[in-house]
Amino acid sequence: MRGIFVTGTDTNVGKTVVSAALMARYRAEAPLRYWKPIQTGIERDDDSAEVARLAGIGRGLTPRQDEIFNCGVRLPRPLSPHLAARLAGVRITVRSLVEQLDGNEETRWIVEGAGGVLVPINERETMADLIGALDLPVLVTARSTLGTINHTLMTIEALRRRMLRVAGVVMVGEPNDENRLAIERYGAAEVLGQMPRFDPLTPESVAHWAATELDRSGVLFVGCLR
Repeated sequence: MRGIFVTGTDTNVGKTVVSAALMARYRAEAPLRYWKPIQTGIERDDDSAEVARLAGIGRGLTPRQDEIFNCGVRLPRPLSPHLAARLAGVRITVRSLVEQLDGNEETRWIVEGAGGVLVPINERETMADLIGALDLPVLVTARSTLGTINHTLMTIEALRRRMLRVAGVVMVGEPNDENRLAIERYGAAEVLGQMPRFDPLTPESVAHWAATELDRSGVLFVGCLR
């Protein structure tokens, strides 16, 4: 597989918007496909639909309808995957998720995780095990505000301890160059963009930011998608 796994330092940190920005930034250069393997709270949150909206898929901005791989575990309660699954009477496994992929070697995947790296999937597997099974480099989505240095460095350390490759970091919120420099220095990971909280959150605002601010050096495309 080629692609990027988008994880976060917390829930609701901005992974879905970052995923949409990646689709907008690189769809012209590679055959991209977005996948959300696990979605909890599906009755109020549908990240696949939101990425389709923000990336303009199916609304005249792109002719490709297969850019969303809308398969996976969909659970009703907005809880950790292991708990939402248990309450729904199902069991999620890394193997069952990976088996859903179609094996198209030409596809470049943008895979969005649920929560953070160590969020449990079942009684023994975590999101990190899924990342390892997919063998994709990881883009960490982090807040820009106070506390992000600790949370981001712990996420990077957890990934590297499991021999998982960190592709970089995107910070979300009011730009904070001191936090950015600290993450780059102590985490030895490049911050590839500082994304604002868009108001309003529109396909046009996401596309403009992605084209002008995301991964200016092109390291994600060269190292993960080409």
